[in-house]
Amino acid sequence: MSPDAGVDWRKRTDRLDAYLDAHGLEAVWFARPNGFAWLTGGDNVVDRAGDVGVAAAGYDGDGLTVVTDTIEAPRLRDEELPADAEVVAFDWYADDLAGAVADASPTPAAADFPVPDSGFETVDASALRQPLAAADVERYRALGRDAAEVVEAVCRACEPDDTERAVAARLRGDLAARGIDSPVALVGGAERAGRYRHYTPKPVELGGYALVSVTAERGGLFASCTRTVAFDPPAWLSERHRAAMRVEASALATTRRVGREGGTAGDVFAAVRRAYDEVGFDGEWKRHHQGGAAGFAGREWIATPDSRATVELPMAYAWNPTVQGAKSEDTTLVTADGFEVLTRTGDWPNEAVESVGGDATIERHLPLERS
Repeated sequence: MSPDAGVDWRKRTDRLDAYLDAHGLEAVWFARPNGFAWLTGGDNVVDRAGDVGVAAAGYDGDGLTVVTDTIEAPRLRDEELPADAEVVAFDWYADDLAGAVADASPTPAAADFPVPDSGFETVDASALRQPLAAADVERYRALGRDAAEVVEAVCRACEPDDTERAVAARLRGDLAARGIDSPVALVGGAERAGRYRHYTPKPVELGGYALVSVTAERGGLFASCTRTVAFDPPAWLSERHRAAMRVEASALATTRRVGREGGTAGDVFAAVRRAYDEVGFDGEWKRHHQGGAAGFAGREWIATPDSRATVELPMAYAWNPTVQGAKSEDTTLVTADGFEVLTRTGDWPNEAVESVGGDATIERHLPLERS
C-alpha cells in the first residue's frame, strides 16, 4: 500500500525551503501525526493516545528522511512512505525517537516535537500548512463528502429510544469502514444537548431531538460537521438553529472579506460577536468557542477576540456557532471568489441564509424532521 496518492512531498519544498532560509536552518522535522501526514502522506500513529508518532519525517533542503525504530521501519517503508524516502532505523532498545533524530539530522534544525539537549528550534507547523495546496483540496472534497454521508445516514437511521452512546458507536464504526478516524464524535439528545455544549455520549435516550457532531480525519486532513435530527423537538429549536445558521454564514462572509483584504482571526471574531447581537442572542459567544481554520488539524487555530492568526485563502474553515441547544457547523472551503461546503451531500434539508450585513448568501443545513 502506498501513502496517500494526493500527497507529493516534493510539492511542499517551496514552503520548506523558504522556512529553512528564513530561519537559517539545515533541516526541519515532523513527528506529530498531522505534520508527518502533511509531508509524507503516510500515517505514523500506533498509539492514538500519544501526541507524537513512531516516526519523524525530515527535510534538509535536498531529500526526505524518515527516522523510526527497527520495529516500525519495514512496515512504514512498505505501506506508508514514498518510494524515494530514505529510512533510518534505530534499535528500539538502544535509543528513542528524539535521540535518533538528533543523531541523524544536520544542524541547526527545528522540529515539531521536543528533542531535548539538541538545540533544535520549535517549528510552527501550522503556519507551513496554510493555505491549502490544490491537491489537498481534492482530497478534502472526498473526505468531507464521505464524512457527511456517514453522519447523515446515521441520523436518518436513529430513533428516539436509541441511546447517545449507541448512535456514537454506529457513527465511529461507519466512519472507520471508510478509513476515517473520528477524534470527536458527539451525540446529544434532548436532555443533554440543551444543557451542555460538548455533549459527550452517555447511555441516555435521544428523546425529542438530537445533535450529532463529528470531527473526521483521513490522510492528515480534518473535517467537522454537525447535523440536527428532530423527532418531537422543543418549540424554541427552530429559532435558535436559524440564529446559529446566520452567525455561521456571517463568519464565512467575513472570513472571505478579511482574507481578501488582509486581516486576522480577531477581525472575524468581532463580526461573529456582532452577528450574535443582530440575531438576538448577545453573549452566547462566551459559552462555546466559535471555531476557526481547519486543515491538517481539527482547528489550525481557534478565533478569539485578540487572535492575531492570519486569515489565509484558499483555506478550509469550520465555524461552529451555538445558541443553547442548537448548533450550525460545516467545513467550508473559502476562496477569494466564494464558498464550497466540503461536508455537503446535497441530500439534507437546507436553506439559503444571508449573512449579517448582506455580504453573502450561503446554503446552511436545517434540522431533519422525523415523524
